[in-house]
Amino acid sequence: MTRSLYRYLGRSFRATQGPEGAELRHLRLLAWRREASVTRLERPTRLDRARAVGYRAKGGYSIVRVRVRRGGQGKRAIIAGRRPKHKGILQMTLAKSLRRIAEERAQKHYPNLEVLNSYWVGEDGKQKFFEVILVDPCHPEIVGDPKILWITNPSEKGRVFRGLTSAGREGRGLRWKGKGAERFRPSRARNRRDVRRTQTKVIP
Repeated sequence: MTRSLYRYLGRSFRATQGPEGAELRHLRLLAWRREASVTRLERPTRLDRARAVGYRAKGGYSIVRVRVRRGGQGKRAIIAGRRPKHKGILQMTLAKSLRRIAEERAQKHYPNLEVLNSYWVGEDGKQKFFEVILVDPCHPEIVGDPKILWITNPSEKGRVFRGLTSAGREGRGLRWKGKGAERFRPSRARNRRDVRRTQTKVIP
């Protein structure tokens, strides 16, 4: 059975994550840590993954690598007397994933572009690195391509801040379907409003 080029590209990248690729991974992360937190790239590091989530090597597409600090939002210890569980220091988990935060930072850095998708490329003890795919909705090749023309709609403006990307939909709970997921659709806020409206409705 013939395998595609992207199958071998994905296998070679996974090989760098094992013990045999430790030296290459160390040099790569060493160079990435010295770069800016948002760095524009000429080509994606993981071509197979980039292609799978929507990237195309044509005009209007851009790739940026974003560095995000790992870990939760641990805070300084409170000196006044409290039970440890009530200090609010540990286990302060973010509501957004680090990948979603990386997408929002890329969007703020390039406000004239729109975030299409993103993927993980590496991490160390303190930081995670993601590559974000950006699309220029005014580029002639984007406007002339019916497969990506949808991103030029006014409703897609600032889509990353409204949870419309893949990472945003996952954070909103839209990956979960069936029983128990009723409160996530069409959104949590809309579901809460509907519940309040039915509770306050006066029945004659």
